[in-house]
Amino acid sequence: MEQFEISNLYNLDETIASELMGRARYPWELLSQIGGFILELGSRLPRDRFTEVKEHVWIANSAAVAPTACINGPAIIDEEAEIRHCAFIRGNAIVGAGAVVGNSTELKNVILFNKVQVPHYNYVGDSILGFKAHMGAGSITSNVKSDKTLVVVKNGEKKVETGLKKFGAMLGDHVEVGCNSVLNPGTVIGRNSNIYPTSMVRGCVPEGSIFKKQGEVVKKH
Repeated sequence: MEQFEISNLYNLDETIASELMGRARYPWELLSQIGGFILELGSRLPRDRFTEVKEHVWIANSAAVAPTACINGPAIIDEEAEIRHCAFIRGNAIVGAGAVVGNSTELKNVILFNKVQVPHYNYVGDSILGFKAHMGAGSITSNVKSDKTLVVVKNGEKKVETGLKKFGAMLGDHVEVGCNSVLNPGTVIGRNSNIYPTSMVRGCVPEGSIFKKQGEVVKKH
């Protein structure tokens, strides 16, 4: 499971949450800490660059936020991020510098690294998306198992018990998710990997791979 550790998934220079990301081995271990970290960090953000627009919602002055967007706290919207028409940020969300949260996209308990794009009809919950990760239109993270049991991360025969009921997906840097794909609870995708459109992904996808369908994952050339 080494390649799915934080140090092998993410460039920590590309997030305002680098301090938090340094506190654990695996990224899902931080899901329960996102809200508290936002409150901790928000109080120290430079007042000449960020404005607390309402209680526990800090938005960079250079960010573009549509008047129809709904942002509930605690939340931090970093510099030059774009929050588009009818985006819904439910809280416990960090949106990285230059990231795009688009039309009818919903976020809940997430960290989006810098320049992440979730631009069209996406649901991202209880998840962490690495630098320049992109989710195609209609692709979502499913964050609760249908039988409501705790999520287990599975990589072949290896398993890691997370103790979490809610856990969406961990996407490494530069991951591309095709349109209308579903990332099932406990999905972890390594850096520089691509997911074919309309895929149903479960378990771990190695870095530098192309996921064509379950059981058919090939290395990039």
